[in-house]
Amino acid sequence: MSTTVNVFDPRIYAQGIPHETYRLLRDHDPVHWQEEHEVGDWPAGPGFWAVTRHADVVRVLRTPTEFSSWLGATQIRDPDPADLLFIRRMMLNLDPPDHGRLRRIVSGVFTPRRIERFTAGIATRARLLIDEIAERGECDLPVDVTDDYPIHNLADLLGIPLADRGQILEWTNRVIGYQDPDHATVARGPDGRPVNPRSPAMLTDMFAYAHALAARKRRDPADDLMTALATAEVDGQRLTDPELSMFFFLLVIAGNDTVRSALPGGLVALLDHPDQHRRLLDDPELLDTAVEEMLRWHTPVLSFRRTAVRDLVLAERPIAAGDKVVVFHGAANFDERRFPDPMRFDIARRPNDHVSFGDGPHVCLGARFARLQLRTFYRELLWRLPDVRLAGPPERLVSNFIGGIKHLPLSYTPAPRLGAE
Repeated sequence: MSTTVNVFDPRIYAQGIPHETYRLLRDHDPVHWQEEHEVGDWPAGPGFWAVTRHADVVRVLRTPTEFSSWLGATQIRDPDPADLLFIRRMMLNLDPPDHGRLRRIVSGVFTPRRIERFTAGIATRARLLIDEIAERGECDLPVDVTDDYPIHNLADLLGIPLADRGQILEWTNRVIGYQDPDHATVARGPDGRPVNPRSPAMLTDMFAYAHALAARKRRDPADDLMTALATAEVDGQRLTDPELSMFFFLLVIAGNDTVRSALPGGLVALLDHPDQHRRLLDDPELLDTAVEEMLRWHTPVLSFRRTAVRDLVLAERPIAAGDKVVVFHGAANFDERRFPDPMRFDIARRPNDHVSFGDGPHVCLGARFARLQLRTFYRELLWRLPDVRLAGPPERLVSNFIGGIKHLPLSYTPAPRLGAE
């Protein structure tokens, strides 16, 4: 297939998911060699295999013995070799059996029971945030509402003081938005090359905060996730300082930005299909399946990288040990081989085996918490503002990693405030 096919350039995704390109690859070159060209301040890379069919994406995600998270970490761009040892300490970048140890620690504290305790608080927050826009008749949803909602929910779960919560948005924009001109603040090393914002050298303020917060929780424990992480033990071992740093990074960045991206993206999907919008308003019992279809349609995490452990074959393509292999969730979620009539938005779709929360050993640990937030927010917004409609096109994040929406103008008939119950 022509090498002009491009699923790498982050600017492409500012226009939405490139469905035609993905379909072309799924049909004719499902494991496609993608050039990794220079973009803006960022130099060219060695290239990678782009995986677009659902079955192949699932295989890559489920078989760490073939496709490693640890060898080169999980972002498309290669990290600086000096950073790789540190980055590999994050659970996201580990393979079994090391991954299992950290997963057991977090699974033991990130329990359904702990998450459910926050249900009432999440509902109150959604109600009060909608109150802030209800009487106006118009809003910019991310700026006015959905940038704040997951941050405060996550901060409640972690036990981050109210006064410190604005820092989460700054950290998230710095790490997630580095490809976007609105968020990028490019730091350069002594050689003049840009420094990846995920480099430990660029995250010292976040890590210092994490350790200060953990020390505070050990002195004055509370019933929150940070206390549990700071004191948890598996086989008599606590998290090391680097492990704690990277856990905090993972929870604060991924735990916030996945929901932050999914909320407005799911709403765009619904409002672009007015028949399905009306169907949901008429039948609120469809909300759970509607949320799953919104997640399939608007994939919050666009891609993840693995590295081939050995020479192998995937979809008849020979892949060499050490090659980068990148799965594209948005392509897999529209694979005709898995989803009948995938371009039909159907809020009652069953089954709906989307991979928006990943698959395999690294399936998103916070998926339950994310779904709780999504259901609660949509329940509050959609039936309070039943005629909500798009007042302009969404402005999307320039990123080949996160399907973010920076601006989403909405209009609706003004509604009264409800206040906290």
